[in-house]
Amino acid sequence: MAIGSPSFAQSQSAPMPANARPKSYGEGWECDRGYRRDGDACLAIIVPENAYATNRTYGKGWECLHGFQEVDDAACFEVVVPEGGYLDPSGQRWSCLRGYMKVDDICIEVVVPDNAYLSADSYGAAWLCNRGYQIEGDTCVAIAVPENAFLNGSGYGQPWTCERGYFERDDTCEAVVVPENAYFDDASYGPGWKCNRGFAESDGGCTEIDLPENAHLNRSGNGWECHRNFQRSRGRCVLND
Repeated sequence: MAIGSPSFAQSQSAPMPANARPKSYGEGWECDRGYRRDGDACLAIIVPENAYATNRTYGKGWECLHGFQEVDDAACFEVVVPEGGYLDPSGQRWSCLRGYMKVDDICIEVVVPDNAYLSADSYGAAWLCNRGYQIEGDTCVAIAVPENAFLNGSGYGQPWTCERGYFERDDTCEAVVVPENAYFDDASYGPGWKCNRGFAESDGGCTEIDLPENAHLNRSGNGWECHRNFQRSRGRCVLND
């Protein structure tokens, strides 16, 4: 019985086209410098004006020079920098100088009003008012600070704060009147004062706390609570049942 020899398919690679060379490693071929692969052929790279060859065998094979911008993958047009602008490091676009703002395709000089200065922010307002002034339309007007107040430098809300010992009322700063047996309180709420320990607030003043039997001042010192085993009932402390 005759045994036939197995047959092997011979892999045949596509022939190497013109303007190509064998790869320096592995099998196959690659295009010569100045050409790029397109299917099984090597096409000459056409470098447009104001561009340079990248010497890469992939991609389009060229890039625009600094100061020129690619258009439609076919040409390099000069980046036109308007007055008051500069070519940015990419070489493909422009930005406005400090003191100018971009409007469409031009740079317009920023008009800084009196009592203002150029902003360092690249977005938002182009100028800001000096300390003591606030924006009103396109100008900076002086902030009216009432007596016994100071500028607080806040970027929002009331631009001034009353001095210690005063509280705000109707755009003025009124002195805090501390009653007898009380002391000044810095809290931003309340009357501006607190009663001393052993006194309770009553009718705008501080009255002495009358401790009933079997009671003691509470943690605040401005009220009372019953001793242990006693409970509060009708202003007195009675023994628990």
